[in-house]
Amino acid sequence: MKHSFLSGNPALDFAATLRSRRGAPFEMLTSAESLDSWFLESGIVNESTRCKPADVRQAVSVREAIYSLVLARMDGEAYSKEALSTVNDAARTPPAVPQLRPGGRHIEATPAQALSTVARHAIEILSGADAPRLKECADPGCTRVFIDGSRGGRREWCSMEPCGNRMKAAAYRTRKRKRTPSLP
Repeated sequence: MKHSFLSGNPALDFAATLRSRRGAPFEMLTSAESLDSWFLESGIVNESTRCKPADVRQAVSVREAIYSLVLARMDGEAYSKEALSTVNDAARTPPAVPQLRPGGRHIEATPAQALSTVARHAIEILSGADAPRLKECADPGCTRVFIDGSRGGRREWCSMEPCGNRMKAAAYRTRKRKRTPSLP
């Protein structure tokens, strides 16, 4: 598996395909194959969507619009008209539709249908009951947004591996340095 799915919503995981936005950004959607891989690994589809480079450009545009809307929602700010238009336009395309086959559930879609499914997830999270539970990872190097489903709403990291462990280890080292007297 090339991609990680820790956010609790496919749209949030899609927004996380650009990692470490504040530090040294790392792009996960570098090719048509990587976008197709994300759609497959996320469960949006069960077979290749046969993405093209133009689909990647469109997907990156929708991803950035989703991220912009999520940040605005978390900060209590107004949504960007451009971001709203981008996500709503993507959602207007019919989504990927599951079909029942003798072997079970199967989903095939075009890249536009798969992206529409992601956009619809974004609309649902931003307008639904989980919107107040959106949080950004407390690790300064991570910009993943997740749904805090913890009791008491005190979850700080997108996951313990690696963000939570890294932050806890750094806090431990800081506490240890403060307690250890320095030698002359």
